[in-house]
Amino acid sequence: MHGLRWLAALVALSVVVLSACSGGATPAPNTLMDVVTAAGKIRVSTDPNYKPQSFQNSDGTFEGFDIDVATEVAKRMGLEVEFLPQAWAAITAGNWGGRWDMSVGSMTITPARQKIVDFSPPYYYTPAQMAASKASGITTIEGLAGKTICAGEATTYLDWLNQTETRPAVDATPPPDIKIVTQKTDADCAQQWAAGRNDFEGWLTAGPTVEEAITQGQPVVAVGGPIYFEPLAIAVDKSGPDDTTFMAKLKTIVDEMHADGTLTTLSKKWYDGQDLTQVPE
Repeated sequence: MHGLRWLAALVALSVVVLSACSGGATPAPNTLMDVVTAAGKIRVSTDPNYKPQSFQNSDGTFEGFDIDVATEVAKRMGLEVEFLPQAWAAITAGNWGGRWDMSVGSMTITPARQKIVDFSPPYYYTPAQMAASKASGITTIEGLAGKTICAGEATTYLDWLNQTETRPAVDATPPPDIKIVTQKTDADCAQQWAAGRNDFEGWLTAGPTVEEAITQGQPVVAVGGPIYFEPLAIAVDKSGPDDTTFMAKLKTIVDEMHADGTLTTLSKKWYDGQDLTQVPE
């Protein structure tokens, strides 16, 4: 009798094991779409100090153009959104290790970055703008020759100043004989001036970021017009889960947000009535 009970128990255990191996157990998420669907949300990396693109309020909430775009993308996927502040250098380096699912952070499409992240179609185009501290007295691009210029770490603005292979493919060139300093994020350059630091005279960043600094009363003057325009897109880590289905859905959503005017509306909301969602003439 005891032998029969032991045999019955063994058969029952075998059924459980076979059931698990044949799909009876819930399979682990395999693709990025599986991951976000199972979680019910998309985790989005963001810069908390990049107004008006993205910024964090004192109560911990996030606002900005990129924040609104990410929120709308998640909504159209039927998901919630969670924002995770990250260093820009870590975002652009790829190999995210599953810490977040996508970047909606005004990332410029470049050949170097395309090797490590997959991009959506551009959702807007930003003007690169040179600025100077009021204390420098500089009012022209030519006046920055031989001076020190500040840029954010791991940005295409820094690449353009250094004339590296990863710089935007544009004809414009930096002023001659410049020196370069970097800050963790673009906005830190102007904030350093506001704090009384004057060991650099120039600043290269996005036009809206310069305008925001001026609006906030920081000691900044725009120098010249836009130097060039960059296509900015949503990015997903190539080293993460398979993103084929996710990227196809993302492309459809970005295209629809262009077509139905959502991106234009958000651009005008955050950029003083400007529509930056179309390729400049």
